[in-house]
Amino acid sequence: MGTPNFAVRSLEALLCAGCDVVAAICQPDKPKGRGHKLAAPPVKVFALEHNIAVYQPDSLKSNSFMALLGALAPDLIAVAAYGKLLPPAVLDFPKYGCINVHASLLPKYRGAAPIQRCIMDGETVTGVTIMCMAQGLDTGDMLLKEALRIGGDETASQLHDRLARLGAELLVKAVAGIKSGSLTPEKQDDSLACYAPMIDKSTARIDWTKPAGRIKMLIRAMNSWPLAYTYYDGRLMKIAKAEAIATEMHAPAGQVTAYKKGEGLLVTCGEGALLIQQVQFEGKRLMSIDEYMQGHEIAAGSVLGRQEE
Repeated sequence: MGTPNFAVRSLEALLCAGCDVVAAICQPDKPKGRGHKLAAPPVKVFALEHNIAVYQPDSLKSNSFMALLGALAPDLIAVAAYGKLLPPAVLDFPKYGCINVHASLLPKYRGAAPIQRCIMDGETVTGVTIMCMAQGLDTGDMLLKEALRIGGDETASQLHDRLARLGAELLVKAVAGIKSGSLTPEKQDDSLACYAPMIDKSTARIDWTKPAGRIKMLIRAMNSWPLAYTYYDGRLMKIAKAEAIATEMHAPAGQVTAYKKGEGLLVTCGEGALLIQQVQFEGKRLMSIDEYMQGHEIAAGSVLGRQEE
């Protein structure tokens, strides 16, 4: 059970390991792009390419879905970024239960957006936990964990891909361990838990009164979706890459103080300053600040963040 690209790695790894995958269950197709045409989720595309039956139930609580599980008769359900909580009847159905590939070192960062939230919080280490699923949000016993370091400039998109690969490797090990009976579940320490709420576009708005280092973390965490943003001259300005620097400048937060070709657009923050290096304006493609400034001007003294001019 999985839906986005993160889950494709796990499905691929199960197939490569020789597991008998009886079906792939993912979220329904959703409208995408300007034409709002229905687009199949990545797991569906991959599964159909490999002749795996695909099901996209609107509800996991319906009699028809429980009848489907009865017909499929899975020994184990592996879940990776499916996108919905599994009801008790589904959790209890398989002989060996349901296991989940979670992109954090539980009990830290339970919830929907562990990859983005750990970067926003300035974490330097994260990882993957394979856990037994139970009622509650990522509260089940842990089977396997492995850590990896987060690069100082690593974006959420880059970290996502590394965690997806690691998660797929651990999932295969977990399936083998469950089959052999060699794994010992470990309870989570709830006192160490923290949560990673879902990301939306409002999460990505830059508050220039915050320290430059924190703003850089936000920019990394929001890359590649939805991209951190501010406003210049009333227009939406997304920022995909920037560098935080120490400075003693005394200027209002969000004020553009200089443009340095080859370095970036210097903007004052609540503490330090940010060198903006890659931007995207509404209706335009992503480009370097040098490329943008060849045909446009962002004048020194301008203040970013004002939605209306």
